[in-house]
Amino acid sequence: MKRLIILMLFGFTLQLGLAQNLESLQPRTFEYQEGDTTFVMKQYFMCFLKKGDNREQDEKESAELQKAHLAHINQLAADKKICIAGPFGDDGEIRGILIFATATMEEAKQLAENDPAVKAGRLKVELHPWWAAVNSKLF
Repeated sequence: MKRLIILMLFGFTLQLGLAQNLESLQPRTFEYQEGDTTFVMKQYFMCFLKKGDNREQDEKESAELQKAHLAHINQLAADKKICIAGPFGDDGEIRGILIFATATMEEAKQLAENDPAVKAGRLKVELHPWWAAVNSKLF
């Protein structure tokens, strides 16, 4: 009987821990009421891709890094880890943006830092939590 109680307590503790871990894998959300409309706000992570400290690659290496960079972004999109990405149209310090749809900033940071252009030092990342209404659209 004592073993059964211990096993039940262990199972309950394990189940509670799994539920908390699953909850931590979900993006943060809240509801916002404006008039008759309820918006579900979701936390995303805005990533600014900035000029890195190592931009001395020759033309061939730069082209290879760009190709690998775009492949990385395409994979993030296929995995539904980003919901938008794009370069800026000027030659400024900030080269582009990614909006991550991850549960944590740490996950977004790890994914951004796995970019071959970031690893090579051609780009660096700056991340910020950002809130938007679920199903927001660009038009």
